[in-house]
Amino acid sequence: MFETQPPLPHRWRLDGNYLMGITSDRWWSLLRQNQFHVAPAYWHRAIMISLTSALSSALSALESWRYGSAVEATEVETDPTFILGHWRSGTTLLHELLSLDAERWACPATFDVMSPQTFLLITSPLFRAGMRPLVPRRRPMDDMQLGVGSPQEDEFAIALLSQQSYYCALAFPEAEQHYERYLTLQDLTPAELNRWRTTFIYFLKKLTLKYGRPLLLKSPTHTARIKLLLQLFPNAKFIHIHRHPEAVFQSMAHYFNTAGWLTCVQKQNLDILTESILRRYTMLYDAYFEQRSLIPPGQFYELSFSALQEDAIAQIQSIYQALNWPYSPAFDAKMRQYLQARDGYRKNTFSALDPTTHEQIQQRWQRAFKTWGYKPSGQCGSQPAEAQSR
Repeated sequence: MFETQPPLPHRWRLDGNYLMGITSDRWWSLLRQNQFHVAPAYWHRAIMISLTSALSSALSALESWRYGSAVEATEVETDPTFILGHWRSGTTLLHELLSLDAERWACPATFDVMSPQTFLLITSPLFRAGMRPLVPRRRPMDDMQLGVGSPQEDEFAIALLSQQSYYCALAFPEAEQHYERYLTLQDLTPAELNRWRTTFIYFLKKLTLKYGRPLLLKSPTHTARIKLLLQLFPNAKFIHIHRHPEAVFQSMAHYFNTAGWLTCVQKQNLDILTESILRRYTMLYDAYFEQRSLIPPGQFYELSFSALQEDAIAQIQSIYQALNWPYSPAFDAKMRQYLQARDGYRKNTFSALDPTTHEQIQQRWQRAFKTWGYKPSGQCGSQPAEAQSR
């Protein structure tokens, strides 16, 4: 399932590494947390991050001087909408479709989350153009288009601002279980949790100041944080998308064999990746199933990835109707144009799961199979596993 070593081109690539936007103080804090252990194969990445962090620090000081008071005075007046779902479950497609309703809300862009301490200051198109070499034109794991203005996960910003994020493990996989504490946030001390809340609200204030519209946020990590998000935003709305568990596993394995190599400064332990994927899925959805009943009526909608693929327009219309949002002709036209442009896009296909992994998925993720009515594929082949879903 997993390659024994990273493909050679991935070792030398510098694009796709979200740490390029971190400031020096936070970069050195992250290094200290990991005892300054950087694999020799990735020293060049650590050097480049150190150089870009110095620039980010200088720009961050200027931004704080220029906009600090304005950020502090900003209020997130309208509670956000959160897209939930495990990684590789269709959250990106759903996010991009909904983001086309630009009159309704704003989404954090790739540039915002990679430069969370400087994006208010840096408005020059020339500077943003200079950032483009650091952002792959297409996502390595699924070949979807990517740019500095693409809708992106706010969790990357939290990782850069506070280091209180599972995403820090993408760079430092040896400390993976330490950073998993920040997936559900349930085991944090009161001081740690207060720091996370403060960081999260700070970033949302900055986004609100920049865009001046309600926020549409997508991070798979939020799937395990419903209770906390409702404490912060009682009127928040949630859209959850799920996918056949076998397809999720195959796609996650593919992620670590592709994009996973672009972010690390330590070598991944491929021998434990299967267990890591199985464990995180269980952690995420144990929290989700425990907390989703807390969402008040009229603030939640759930759909499957296969349904979104089969008829995206109908699914989006159903979301709008259920959450009582007006559906505009202009938004409909933008979606149809977007879908027409990606008409030739084809999902990845994967080789068969080995029998042991196939059995583990069925046993350990059985709650997901049962809750959403998915059928185990039986003899798992190379066809996408979601073909077996209801």
